Amino acid sequence: MMGILVSLFFFFFFQAEDGIRDAQESRGLGDVYKRQYQRRVRGGSEASMDLSFLSATATPPFGADAQAPANLIQDQGFEMPNVVDPGNFLNNVWTLPGAPPALEFKHGTTTLGFKFNGGVIISVDSRASMGNYISSQTVKKVIEINPYLLGTMAGGAADCAFWERHLGKEARLHELRNKERMSVAAASKLLSNILYGYQGYGLSVGTMIAGWDKTGPQLYYVDSDGTRLQGNLFAVGSGSTFAYGVLDAGYKEDMTVEEACELGQRAIYHATYRDAYSGGTNSVYHITEEGWTKVSQTNVEDLHFKYANEKGMIGQGTEPIPK
Repeated sequence: MMGILVSLFFFFFFQAEDGIRDAQESRGLGDVYKRQYQRRVRGGSEASMDLSFLSATATPPFGADAQAPANLIQDQGFEMPNVVDPGNFLNNVWTLPGAPPALEFKHGTTTLGFKFNGGVIISVDSRASMGNYISSQTVKKVIEINPYLLGTMAGGAADCAFWERHLGKEARLHELRNKERMSVAAASKLLSNILYGYQGYGLSVGTMIAGWDKTGPQLYYVDSDGTRLQGNLFAVGSGSTFAYGVLDAGYKEDMTVEEACELGQRAIYHATYRDAYSGGTNSVYHITEEGWTKVSQTNVEDLHFKYANEKGMIGQGTEPIPK
């Protein structure tokens, strides 16, 4: 028993001694840094810099006896409205008498995809808008997840881009683990589960996941509510109703590749013509067993005159071509 007590005494004695030594070393750490810095500089203005704040005996707020400012955790700005219920006030401030017009950040785009006997066609526009403001005409709305998988972008550009790139990482890890490509069904299900888990966090995603796997060509629609639908034809975005009108009139399964690409291009053009939030350029992708291929990228202005000339019209599509 006595031996155990002696052992415990020496154990705590040396622990205390080590603690004292560590404290002394830490108090002198600032001086060590200062000496190292002075040795490394090669003269000039750096050598004359005031390094007193590194000293362990320096005055607060940098020294060993530094104390946190009394108002450190106090809010120094962004005052809340002086009303009983600030949250309700901010939600309804735009509807009060004399209030300026509300800032409505509406999204807009047109993307479409459909399956046919020759694979899958993906066709998109390239305009990014926020309400009535057009921020870009050159957005790449097809996200190349891997050589056999494509995703489209509708809704919030950042949300779509981030999560579909994340999906690309997960698809690559699946390949490394299982020695085979992730199926289109699995990729769409994984994305759907992720988005469902973030339901209510303000994500805005409406995407199509298209590709070719062991079961053939596949096309799925996934959105930020966790919805996941398998189908042969989808159009997503503010111009989708106009695109559906063209697709419903011209879609058939036994089209040639040229006819399918032309249908996708024509549907996007008519959507951009009628929908103010869609425009820019039209990009068409074709997915086959060998992977995806970018077929074309055409300015919708050129498509406008192309289709107008086909109808014997020029300009805005109302004047007949002189003979």
